[in-house]
Order: sequence, then structure tokens, then C-alpha cells
Amino acid sequence: MWWRPGYKAKFMKKKAILVFDIGKTNKKYFLLDESYSELEHNQVQIPESIDDDGFPCDDLSAIKNWIINIVSLMRSDGRYELTHINFSAYGATLVHMDREGEPCTPMYNYQKDFPETARSRFEEMYGNLEEWSKATSSPYLGMLNAGLQLFWLKYEKPFFFQQIRRSVFLPQYLSYLLTGVLSMEFTGIGCHTGMWNFEKNDFHDWIYREDLHMLFPPIVSTFSRHKIRGAGTLVGVGIHDSSSSLVPYRQSNSEPFILISTGTWSICLNPFNYEPLTLKELKADCLCYLQPEGIPVKASRFFLGNIFARYEQQISAYFGRQSGFYHSLDFSDSLYDKVSATGENFFGGPGHTQLSNSGSSIVNLSSFENYETAYHQLMHELAEQQVQKIKLVSGLNGPGKIYVDGGFASNIVFLRMLEKKLPGCSITASALTQGSSLGAAMVVSQELGTVD
Repeated sequence: MWWRPGYKAKFMKKKAILVFDIGKTNKKYFLLDESYSELEHNQVQIPESIDDDGFPCDDLSAIKNWIINIVSLMRSDGRYELTHINFSAYGATLVHMDREGEPCTPMYNYQKDFPETARSRFEEMYGNLEEWSKATSSPYLGMLNAGLQLFWLKYEKPFFFQQIRRSVFLPQYLSYLLTGVLSMEFTGIGCHTGMWNFEKNDFHDWIYREDLHMLFPPIVSTFSRHKIRGAGTLVGVGIHDSSSSLVPYRQSNSEPFILISTGTWSICLNPFNYEPLTLKELKADCLCYLQPEGIPVKASRFFLGNIFARYEQQISAYFGRQSGFYHSLDFSDSLYDKVSATGENFFGGPGHTQLSNSGSSIVNLSSFENYETAYHQLMHELAEQQVQKIKLVSGLNGPGKIYVDGGFASNIVFLRMLEKKLPGCSITASALTQGSSLGAAMVVSQELGTVD
């Protein structure tokens, strides 16, 4: 007989979870096994398109085609049985759909300037922005307030607005591509949108007065799952990336901690700080996110990755190093003492708008003798800014344990500087360098969700 024990097992498919992590710069997918160990991953940089005003924006059609192609490849791969799919994506991004379910506007970039005419109109209609900010736990951020994007379309681009029948956040649109089911969930709604009244636990009155709620599909649990069209694979409804990063740490920690999720933005998240946001904190760019259960989590933001990349490129070019040379550097105590003793802020420093905003100004680097010194100076100033952001969300007892995940978890100089500036605080570089992907996998695969 040709069959023998163990022969069949050799050809059994491995069960796998597919997660797409859609960042502003990189689009990634991760294939994980049932224990969340990585089987494979890849990333691409999809060239941007331009919107109707000529401003750069993500090419939604190209992202869609890439995702559908990867799903098709994985489903036909004889090595894997695809059991679950989910999406983690950046926030402040809406997809507007017509009556046929097709996008009817560009996917506008949150870095696009919000017109002063739209801001003035909003203030005339709804009063002081401070009260609106406090109620929605969202500082005024222009296009980064997704709700204001809809307001802008309604009053300044009525031709587009009149075509819209449904507006959903990017992760939910990507889920819809595979399931045909439209939904909203809390982590997208609670991501500095200016839509949600955190005290009333409902959409803010202005959303109802503008009839914008009519454009939104039902709010469902972030743990909800739907079957993929034509198969039994379960597809999650998607999750905002920063909120997704928090999921693995919440499940493995009972003691208070702060998570710094790093990438283009550095987001400090403290799920143990239950104090209401103050106007002072809002003015310092603090906000509240919503966790998957709809529970607020206090957070602060810092454009860390964007600022770092711009200045590191200047330093590399000036000293004739390849960009990314810093990966080979160790932390130097003597250089740290040197740059911190001067008290000078070459790159802007705490409280300086140059560093805290765009990071685009050209810096005179002639006073630095080498790359290493200039780099330590940059990281000293960035770490000072990061510490201030940590303290904003620390609460009454201060931070005891801090996790750093994402790109800066492997930046030794940055981590050591945080340790120097926060003595007595445990700083842990997380092994979960892709925490948002892991969180999305955990949300869709654990037995918490419902299947429709």
C-alpha cells in the first residue's frame, strides 16, 4: 500500500492569517500562523496620484489592485489555508462612495491645507473651536479632522459632495472590497475626527445638524467579521493603526504602561489615564482615541518620523554618508554629555515650531565636526520633545513602564536618550516591531467577534 502514516500530514496546508498594514509611506502585508508567528511579509511603495486640486494623495485604485492581487495569490497558494484577513491603516482618511459603491472623489491627503474659508464658516455656524475640541477630544487639525473634510466637501466642493452616498474610513473600505459589507467602527471614529462627542458617547450635534450621519453605515464592533465573497475566509472590518498597536500590550499587561507607537507619527498612548482632557492638553496637541470597545485612551502626537527623516537626510548629505548610516551607530555617553551641556537647539528644540511642525528648514551644520555629533544633537532634541509628549499623558503617577514599538524601537541612540531623560522609568524596545499588524490579527482571529 502506497500510503503510510505521516504522508498526508506532509501535504496539509498551514492555517494562516493575512494582515494588510497600510501606512502613509509603506504598504505592507504579513502572513501569520495561528500563534501569530510570521510566515512571510512584503512591502511596497505605491506611487502617489494627485487630487482634483493637484495635491498629492494616495492612489486608491493602485492600493485596491495590489490588495486584491495579494489575496488572490494567497488563496491559490497550496501551502496555506487562509482563515482570516484584516486591515490596519492610517487614520484621518475617508473614502467617499457613490450609489454604485465606487469611489467618487480622490482619497484626500490629510496633509492638504484646510481652507481658512471653511474654518471660518464652521466657526460661524458652530461657535468657538475650543468647546468643539473639548467635546470631541480633538484639537483643531484641519484636514486631520476627518469630519471637517466632509464639511469642506459639502460647502466648497458641492459637485463632489452631491455624488456621495456613503463615507467610510480607509480600513473599512478595504474590508468592503472583499466582503461587500460597509461599516464603521470605534477606532476610526475616535481618531481625532471631530465627529464624536466623548461625553455623550454619540456623534456630535454638528454631525446631525449637517445630516452627515446619513452618509455613514452602521457602527459595528471592531471585532466583527464577515465571510469573504465566495469562500469561508473571515474578514475583519479593519482597525486604525495606532489603536491596533495597543491591542497586544493590553492583552499581555495588567500593570499600567504607556505605549509609544512610532512611524511617520509618534503616538503616545496611555490606556490607564482616565482623566478628562483639559483645554491646556488639547492646545498641546493631546487628544483621545477610542479603543475597540469604545473606551477612550489618552494620547499625544508628535511628527517624529517625518521630522527625523528630513533632518537625517540633511546630515547624511552634508557629511557624505548614505542615508540610513545611523543604523550602524552606537550610543555615545560622551557625545550625549556634549550636546546636552550646550543647551543649544540647532534643529528647533522643545517649544520651537521649526522642529515641532514640518522639520523642513535647512540647518547650518558647519559647527558639527562629524556625522556622529550632528546625529546625537538631532536625537537629543527629538528625545526632549518626545519626553514632553510622554509627560502630557502620564497622569498623576507618571510613567513607570514604557514600550516603544515601530521604526524607532530599533534606534539605539533614541532609546538610550529616553532612558537618560526618564531615570527610574523602564524603557522597553518592543520585539513587536509590527504591533499594528499583530493587533489587527488578534482582533480578527480571537473568539471575541461575531460572524455575519
